[in-house]
Amino acid sequence: MNKQQIITKITKHLTSELTLATNAASTAHSDAIDDQSVAETQYDTLAIEASYLAEGQSKRVQEYQEALKAYQQLNSPDFDQNTPIGLTALIQLSKDQAGKSWFFIGPFAGGFRCNLDDQLITVITPASPMGQALMDKYQDDDIEIQLGSEKLTDTICSVK
Repeated sequence: MNKQQIITKITKHLTSELTLATNAASTAHSDAIDDQSVAETQYDTLAIEASYLAEGQSKRVQEYQEALKAYQQLNSPDFDQNTPIGLTALIQLSKDQAGKSWFFIGPFAGGFRCNLDDQLITVITPASPMGQALMDKYQDDDIEIQLGSEKLTDTICSVK
């Protein structure tokens, strides 16, 4: 599996999301300053609501820009059984071997999924419960994750 192809898929996804967020922010900003949004009574809050929405959409745009920049500057070293797991590691847990599922540790875009070479790749971040359990571990280490009232235990069977 080529990690650069995974990063390319993630950046394409982030670029698409950035475009949508930029358009939404522009629309919300236009709505906030539109003549139709001017309050007619003291109870008319349309302009205030539109300005809050515009602010939120602008923050989303900044987050996507930050994520794209992080992926564009990302180095993707190779990992093996003697390398501690870190950013850009591809990890497969023993319970995921049959399903051909892998985790990719990225700086942003946690939860994004894609297929590559007939393998399902799920992006996780170091801040996620799974990411916290995997960071600085090695191949063949056991992990334990508390997910609500359930405890997940598994073994790291492959690291790339």
